[in-house]
Amino acid sequence: CPWDKEQTHDSLKKYLIEESAEFLDAVDDNDDEGMQEELGDVLLHVVFHSQIASERGAFDFADVANGICEKLRRRHPHVFSDNRANCSSEVLKIWEDVKKTEKKKKIESVVSGARHYPALFRAHEIQKKAAKHGFDWSRKEEIVDKIAEEFEELKTALKNGGKNEVEEEIGDMLFSIVNLTRFLKGKTSEELLAATTAKFQKRFRFIEAELHKKGKTPADSNIVEMEALWQKAKTKKL
Repeated sequence: CPWDKEQTHDSLKKYLIEESAEFLDAVDDNDDEGMQEELGDVLLHVVFHSQIASERGAFDFADVANGICEKLRRRHPHVFSDNRANCSSEVLKIWEDVKKTEKKKKIESVVSGARHYPALFRAHEIQKKAAKHGFDWSRKEEIVDKIAEEFEELKTALKNGGKNEVEEEIGDMLFSIVNLTRFLKGKTSEELLAATTAKFQKRFRFIEAELHKKGKTPADSNIVEMEALWQKAKTKKL
């Protein structure tokens, strides 16, 4: 396939993220058929990357499969040796202890983590790691004050700053909001934003449906009409 031949590890990254996200959607929908299909799509990418690597003499699919098998053996001494684990928390401790011995030659920061995690999830995990070492807020009110401080800095940047300064302040405020959701130990920022986005979609689809009844589309409408329908959607608890 000409398209396949042009692909690289880098060019395929976005597709692997998309396929993984579509599998997670199928999980949320309890869609067994969808999960099967999407797992196949993810597996295709595992094979694809392995093939590209094999063509440059790095590794192949067998190396990938054997590698994970060996890792699972090393990290499950309670299964493959005389060690014992009586509960899942003990299993997790064994896993982390073995992981540390595997990486002891490499000095890692306590706030290391994959760069391609979704940004909100990554911020949450990095903050959680720092908090384990005592770098954390003591009260939620302190974080709320920090969010307010960042918002004031954003307003100042919007008034007097350049594009880079504005973007930096938006990032700082988002990071502070993630800190609050993490501190509250409820749903993560990733989950909360996903829920709000889904709510937005539901309400906008209501707007589309109401406009369709009039033979119109959003492109044929205006912000005043759509805002009125938005408020109507809110009264319907959509």
